[in-house]
Amino acid sequence: MNKKKGSNKTLTLPIRINIVFFAVFFIFAILIIQLALLQIVDGRKFAMELSRTNEVVVENSVPRGKIFDRFGKNIVDNEPVYAITYTKQQRTTNEEMLKTAKKLADIIEMDTSKVRERNIEDYWLAKYPKKAAKLLTKEELIKIDEDLLTNQLAEAYQRERIPKSEIEKIRSNELEICTIFNAFKNGYALSPQIVKNSGVTFEELSIVNEHLAELPGINTTTDWNRVYPFDKTLKSVLGKVTTTTEGLPKEKADYYRSLGYSRNDRVGKSFLELQYENILRGEKEKTINVTDKAGNIIQTQETIPGKRGKDLVLTVDVELQQAVEQIVTEELLKQKQNPKNSLLDRAFVVLMNPNTGEILTLAGKQYQINPDTKQPEINDMALGTFTTSYNMGSAVKGATVLTGYDTGAIAPRQHQYDTPLFFKGTAKPKKSWERMGDIDDLYALKRSSNVYMFLTAIAIGGGKYVENGPLDINPDAFRIMRNHYNQFGLGVRTGIDLPGEQIGYKGIVNMKEPGTLLDLAIGQFDTYTTLQLCQYISTIGNGGKRIQPHILKEIREPEANEKLGPLLTQVKPTVLNKIHNTDEQIARVQEGLRQVTQEPRGTAVGTFGSAPYKPAGKTGTAESFYDGPNKEMKMEPTMNITFASYAPNVNPEIAMSVVVPWAYQDDKGHHMNLEIAKRVYDTYFALKAQRGIQ
Repeated sequence: MNKKKGSNKTLTLPIRINIVFFAVFFIFAILIIQLALLQIVDGRKFAMELSRTNEVVVENSVPRGKIFDRFGKNIVDNEPVYAITYTKQQRTTNEEMLKTAKKLADIIEMDTSKVRERNIEDYWLAKYPKKAAKLLTKEELIKIDEDLLTNQLAEAYQRERIPKSEIEKIRSNELEICTIFNAFKNGYALSPQIVKNSGVTFEELSIVNEHLAELPGINTTTDWNRVYPFDKTLKSVLGKVTTTTEGLPKEKADYYRSLGYSRNDRVGKSFLELQYENILRGEKEKTINVTDKAGNIIQTQETIPGKRGKDLVLTVDVELQQAVEQIVTEELLKQKQNPKNSLLDRAFVVLMNPNTGEILTLAGKQYQINPDTKQPEINDMALGTFTTSYNMGSAVKGATVLTGYDTGAIAPRQHQYDTPLFFKGTAKPKKSWERMGDIDDLYALKRSSNVYMFLTAIAIGGGKYVENGPLDINPDAFRIMRNHYNQFGLGVRTGIDLPGEQIGYKGIVNMKEPGTLLDLAIGQFDTYTTLQLCQYISTIGNGGKRIQPHILKEIREPEANEKLGPLLTQVKPTVLNKIHNTDEQIARVQEGLRQVTQEPRGTAVGTFGSAPYKPAGKTGTAESFYDGPNKEMKMEPTMNITFASYAPNVNPEIAMSVVVPWAYQDDKGHHMNLEIAKRVYDTYFALKAQRGIQ
C-alpha cells in the first residue's frame, strides 16, 4: 500500500512540470507575438512619431552680399555688431516670456520709438489674460465655445475694449518691457530672434552674459548691419533692407515664405537691394535641434554651414558719381540765389556708355527747406532720373528729323523756309526763336529751328502749310510720330534693371487742335525721363541701336577679405531694337548734332567749341507748367532746360543727359544745363587721364 502511494507521487511530478513549461511557453509566445506586432505593424508609426517630435531644423541668418563699384570699391558692406537674441522653446508660455522680458529690461536700454499701438495691445492681452477675458460678454464666450465666434474676432473685440488708461499706463512705465516682449513673441520656436542689435554696449553684453542663468532663452552673439562707406552717395538707388523687427513686408510675406524665408528675415525692400534680392540673400546656416517629447532641446547639431550672399559689381563709377553730385549741388545753389528762379528746385544727370548700356552715373539733387531748421538743404533725388518725367524741348529734335526721313516727309539736305507760321483761327503764330529763312536739316539742328520741325510734322501728317489756312493733318500722325520716338526709347521703358521706372505722360490729344502735333515735334507735348533722354541720344550716337541700360555689371562669389571673388556672371549688352533709318540718314543727324557744339552759331558752341573731347549734342528749352511741391504755384508758366549729348562725336564712349525742370520764369534765363554738362565732361575725361585709361 505504501508502495502504491509513492508511485502516485512520482507520477504527478512530471505532470506539474509539464504544466509549468506549457505556461512559460505560452507566456513567451504572447511576448514574441506582441514584439512582432510592435516591430512589424506599429514600428513605422512609432519611428515617424519619434522623428516628428525629436528633430527640428532651424535656419540661421547670414550676412547679405556686398556691393562694389566698377573699379572694385566697396559701396555697400556688412558691419559686425553685438546682438542679444532670444530663443523660444516649443512650449514657452506668455507668462514665462513676460518674466524674462522684465528682467532683461532692467539690464539693457531699448529703442521704443517704433512701438505701435498694436504692440502695446498685444502686451496688455498677454499680461492680463483674466482682465482680457472679462472684456467679452457671456454671449460672446458661449459663441466661442460653440465655434460660432473665431478667436481672431474675439481678440479684435478685446482690443477695441481695452481701457485707454491701461494703454497709457504701459506707455508711461513699461514700454521697454513691451518692446522686448514683442520681439520674443515674433520669433519662431527654437529659432534665435534678434532682440537688440543696434547700439549694444560692451557693458550690456557683459551683464547679460553674467545673468544668462536667470534669463532663459537669452543669448549673446554677433550680427550684422548694412553700412555705406560712401555715405549718402547713390544711397536711394542702392535701396534699403528691412530690419529684424520689420521682417518680411506684409504685402509680399506669402511670396517670400513660399521661397523658404522666415517671417523675421531681412530682405531688400527697395530698388537695387530689392531687384537682386535672390542673389544678395545668401544661404542660411541650417541646424538640427534634437528635443525630448516635452519640446526641450537636448542636443544641437550643425549640419550645413551658411554662406554669405553673392557680391554685386555695379557699372557705376562711384568717384565720378560723387563728383557729378557735387557739380549738380553747386550749380543748383548758385542759380537759387537769383529770385527769378524761385521754382527751380532740382536737376538730373545720367551718364551711360552708349555702346554697352552701362550706367556710369545716376545723379539727382533737390533743393528743399528743412521744416525744423528752416534752412535750405540739398537732398538726394537720384531716383528721379527714371521715376519722374518732364517736357524735354528741342533736345528731341534729332528724333523728329529721323522720323521725317523714315516716313518720307523730308529727305536729307532738304531745304525749308523758316518764317512765322500763321494758321486760321489762331492768333499767335508758330515760330522759331529767330527768323532763319531758307535752311537745310543740318542748320535746323544747329540753330534749333522750330519751324523746320513744324513743317516736318505737318508733312508726316499728310498736310501742307498754307498761310492763314486751316491745319489739316491726318490724326494718325500722332501714332506714327510716337511709334518712331519709341524706337529711340522716348515714351517707353528703357529696361533698366531697377524697379519703379516710369515711361512719362502722353499729352492729351484733342483732334480739334492738331497744332499739338507741332508741339510734339519740338518736345513740348509728351514728357520723358532723364534716362530715356540718355538712351535716345545713345541710340543716335552708336549708329541706331537702342541699348538696354543696366546698373549691374557682374556677379561674384563672396570672399572673406575685401577682394573680389571669382566671376560667376557678367552682364552683356542687350540691343532692344534697331531704328528703321539708314546709316546715311543717321550720319546726317550725327553731323547736325556735331555742329550744335562745334560749329559757329551752334546753340552750344559757346560752351563746347574748344573742348578737346569734341562732343555732339542737342540743347533743349521747353515752355512748361510747374507741377512741383509748392501747391500755391501749380500750373505757373515756367521753362525746362535740357541737354542730350555724347562724346567724342566719332566712336563715342560716353552719353549724357542733363535735365533742369522749372529752371526759370523770366525771358532772360540761364544755361545751368550746359554749365553742368561742361563740368561733368571735364571731370570724366580728367579722371580717365588720371587712371591712365586709353
